[in-house]
Order: sequence, then structure tokens, then C-alpha cells
Amino acid sequence: MNYPLSFRFKLFALSPQIYVTDATGAEVCYVKQKLFRFREKVEVHTNSSQQQKLCTIEADRIIDWSAKYTFRDTAGNELGAIGRRGMRSIWSAHYDVFSPGSTEPVFSIREENPFAKIIDGFISEIPIVGFLSSYLFHPKYLASRKDGTPIMRLTKQAAFFEGRFQLEKITDVSEGEETAIMLAYLMMNLLERSRG
Repeated sequence: MNYPLSFRFKLFALSPQIYVTDATGAEVCYVKQKLFRFREKVEVHTNSSQQQKLCTIEADRIIDWSAKYTFRDTAGNELGAIGRRGMRSIWSAHYDVFSPGSTEPVFSIREENPFAKIIDGFISEIPIVGFLSSYLFHPKYLASRKDGTPIMRLTKQAAFFEGRFQLEKITDVSEGEETAIMLAYLMMNLLERSRG
């Protein structure tokens, strides 16, 4: 993949949609989250035409407080998983990323400055000045190995009328790890968007 990747979603869409493009502007994937599901299941397609499915992301339970979301390819093979750290994620986002079939996390994604997201969420709700929040506060989410080695960083970007994030690669990883981390960031983005 040609980094940095761009994640963008419309702020006023009925159901959340994420468009992912690479540094050249080519579509990497497209996600559309269906509304009113008892148990979360997200489909990831190769592009916004939705003609070819890449994989699915499915929760292991109905209540998503500490749910684990498993990534599966179209044949049903596990590609990895992401789980939110329940109580640890109240103040700052904290997620664990798992390799296929593993019960121990191999990566973690942490919010680098939780205060930025809180202020961004608060200001964006204020009429008239809400649009300025995307130009003032930029939450960042760092993926790192268990030993603390940083791998990738997702940063909110300035944008009007849409959410825009940039994913940059810091350290080389295997193709399987790269896929699992990108899918983890996609699901995290959907979850954090619903939290504000």
C-alpha cells in the first residue's frame, strides 16, 4: 500500500461510511456500517461500488462495551481481531489487536492525547463555531507492538463537512500485520465516532 492512507467519512450520512484511499488517490477499500443491528457486523469492500467484498468485521457479543471484533476474509478465514479495553477506554481510547487465532494481543492502539478528542467533540457540538474544531484539535492514535515499538499512527485532519484521518506507517510490518492493523483502525474509527 502507498502510505499515507486517507480515511474519510461524511458527517451527515445516515449510516457511517468510510472511504480509504492511498497516497495516489486510488481506493483501497470502502466500509458502510449498517444501522439497527443487534450484533455489529461490518462489510469491507474493495471500493465504493461495493461489487467485491474484501472481508467482514463481526462482534462477538451484542453489547459492545468490551466486545472483540474479528476480521474474516470472504472464505471465512480469520485475519485478526480488535478488542476495546472497557474501563481503560473511558478517558482515552485503548484497543488491543490480535493475530489470527491468538488470545494474547500483539499490538495495542492508544490515544496519544485524550484531551484533544474531548475538546474536539465538545466544540464540534457548538453551533456557529463547531466547524472550527476540525482545524484546532487533532486526536492521534498510535499502534505499537507489545515492546512499545511504534508501527502506525492515525491522525485527524482538518476538513469541512466530513471526518478525515491520515494513517501513516512508521515501521515496516508483514502484509498480514498491515492488513490487521488497517482493519483495526477502521473498526476503531467507527467505534470512536459513535462515542464522539
